[in-house]
Amino acid sequence: MTSAHPKDPRPEDSDGAQQRPTVRHPRVPHPTAAPHPTASDPAAAPRPSVPRPSAPQPSASDPAEPYRLDASGASVRADADALRERAAACPVMLPDGVPGMIVSRWHELRDLLAHPEVAKNARHFAALQAGRVPAQWQLNAFALVNGMTTADGDDHRRLRGLATKAFTPRRVAAMRPWIERLAGELAAGLPDHAGPDGVVDLRAHFAYPLPMGVISQLLGVDPEHRDHLHALTRLLVSTSSSAAEAMAAQRGIHDVLAAVVAARRARPGDDLASALIAARDGDRADGTERLSDEEVTGTLLLMIVAGHETTLNLITNAVRALCGHPRQRDLVLSGGASWDAVVEETLRWDSPVANFPFRYPTADLDVGGTVVPRGTPVLAGYAAAGRDPREYGPDADRFDVTRPPGTRHLSFGHGVHYCLGAPLARLEATVALRTLYGAFPRLEPAVPEAELPPLPGFVGNSVEALPVRLGG
Repeated sequence: MTSAHPKDPRPEDSDGAQQRPTVRHPRVPHPTAAPHPTASDPAAAPRPSVPRPSAPQPSASDPAEPYRLDASGASVRADADALRERAAACPVMLPDGVPGMIVSRWHELRDLLAHPEVAKNARHFAALQAGRVPAQWQLNAFALVNGMTTADGDDHRRLRGLATKAFTPRRVAAMRPWIERLAGELAAGLPDHAGPDGVVDLRAHFAYPLPMGVISQLLGVDPEHRDHLHALTRLLVSTSSSAAEAMAAQRGIHDVLAAVVAARRARPGDDLASALIAARDGDRADGTERLSDEEVTGTLLLMIVAGHETTLNLITNAVRALCGHPRQRDLVLSGGASWDAVVEETLRWDSPVANFPFRYPTADLDVGGTVVPRGTPVLAGYAAAGRDPREYGPDADRFDVTRPPGTRHLSFGHGVHYCLGAPLARLEATVALRTLYGAFPRLEPAVPEAELPPLPGFVGNSVEALPVRLGG
């Protein structure tokens, strides 16, 4: 049985790759897994725990052997390249020995993301439903949060319809002056954060406060909660956190969001939190089901995490790319390429999300010749797909802001779960880069790229700090 969605009419890729393979439905027995122990690490550490060294990898020539992703984040690029070249879909070992798979090639990933027999709700997660996943698991927040990213069908349409009101083109466009003003204030304040050696952490003092300020304004999150939410988010999304740390971070975020909901219920405003509360408390004249308390907090959790963490990584990665490619930077500064092109090429070349959890096939699927059994948790390998030579040609590894307009990438997803905040993220990143380099056109790295500390975990893709010299 072939994929239910049609192929796009398109010419061969520049490297001569043929049209993408279809996704088929074989009938194969399901693998079983042994029970996994429950983690019992103590919580309350302010930062992710020090990761264990990654296990030796199986031979790259044996794609049937599970690949153990490096939980430290240090091998995101090496893992992405190795997995993409092994097979379109590869078995991986998730934390606590939970078996999963990853799809790392562009065409097959695009097909998977839009396939009608691939779900997002964890009721389709076979090992979880069979009790073979620890009650405390590092990735529970991705699998079990009650919100838009884990909803299917009518539930997804209902939740997305409410959230979409905060991201209409008119509303995003109306935020531009405010974003430009905030970016200008942050850039102007950067010299004040420089140390005696003239070095300033651009991630901490520019790339982070801009998207956190924007999404907080949009959601109705008061300033006193923002830094705490960011610290908890880091623990939540890091696969190098212990299970107990991740679960404690999730509870902490829910506590903060409960305070946000209480404040917005007492003082409603023109923000998403107030709109969600109205949908929870008010009469639904249109006949749609009201939101539950869990859906309100789950939607806010998704928005606060996705609304600042990914854009923070995007801005950071774009500056790193320009620092490493000064001729490309000079081309943009001279008007030979646009800041929009920098943002799109960064999204392709160094995706802010490396591997996003989870999709669950509701039937056995053949993905590029590899069977993905029904109920398997599947990671979307965005970092690998962004440099797939089958889509981008033999220079896929090259950062090039002059690629043809319309060059496609999957970093915002595809299909019904396409990121509804994509226009806002693009606007923020473009404004941030234009403002930053307008003020500091000779900005340069203070340490070599190889010495930058990687962002912990295999979900996000960036560095923990970006020390630069502003260059006057």
